[in-house]
Amino acid sequence: MKLRSLAAFAVACSLLLGVNASAQAQQDYPNRPVRIIIAFSPAGAIDVLGRLIADKLSTMWGQQVIVENRPGAGGNIGAAAAAQSPPDGYVLHFGAQTLSTNPTLAPSTVFNPVTSFEPIMLVSTALEIFMVANETPYKSVKEVIDYAKANPGKLNYASVGIGSSAHLATVLFMDVTGTQMQHVPYSQMSQAYSDIFSGRTEVWFTTAGGSLPHIKSGKVRPLAINGPNRSKLVPEIPTMLEVGVNMKDESSWYGFFAPKGTPKAIIDKINRDLQTVIDMPDMREKELAFGYRFIGGPPDRLASYLKGEIAKWDELAKKGAFK
Repeated sequence: MKLRSLAAFAVACSLLLGVNASAQAQQDYPNRPVRIIIAFSPAGAIDVLGRLIADKLSTMWGQQVIVENRPGAGGNIGAAAAAQSPPDGYVLHFGAQTLSTNPTLAPSTVFNPVTSFEPIMLVSTALEIFMVANETPYKSVKEVIDYAKANPGKLNYASVGIGSSAHLATVLFMDVTGTQMQHVPYSQMSQAYSDIFSGRTEVWFTTAGGSLPHIKSGKVRPLAINGPNRSKLVPEIPTMLEVGVNMKDESSWYGFFAPKGTPKAIIDKINRDLQTVIDMPDMREKELAFGYRFIGGPPDRLASYLKGEIAKWDELAKKGAFK
């Protein structure tokens, strides 16, 4: 009996020590470098924002926060790498709208966006601008819609591939307006801009970060923006709602995730610190300059948003919108 009691006591002590060690590890988080995996190439809107946040977190935490770009398979390669990492908070995923579209357009057998991650924060959406080539005669969104309805498939629209923000925004635009345009995917944004400038490709939805210099220089003609209200960045451009097109929210969004099983205490700490970062005055200045719309809020806001987005794109796919 004494041996059994001693054994039970030893087990209880080891469990208690394990719990205390785990709690201490969470309290000390982070005590070594943290990696943020972004599933896209450098210099895009999500990469720029991710690096801004990483720099702020490095200063706040006193630890190196490293951005690792893992592009490929429409975002699935980077997301899978993050999902399969140890659930200890030292590998995070800064994910984008592909997490909500790939279950329909390019499902992965390695991870599930809902069940393989712990949501941390819906950080931002990105201002999307609907523009046309200067070579076209269109001076309003209505003129584009009228021509597209009268000439199905005659207008070309640019994107940097299936599932990209430009592709998704245009798919939604065509569904809402009852139009049909021809998708022209490009491997690089520079190629797309070259064809837009020449008028070879007539229509493009793109995020503000890369397009603003071309708008200011008059190389393209902006007609409307996505989102709930006008942007101080381009206050002269009306919203889609103002011109009679109910597209509701932006298609581009960015959120932080951790591998499933990451302790709640760590998730909550990262969430609080991310909120502090996006509330910083200089980050609010960058929000305006780059065309982001910071959102923030608790983890369950991202969880709910992700599920809603997955359902939205799945419904559009069932209607044949991606053909």
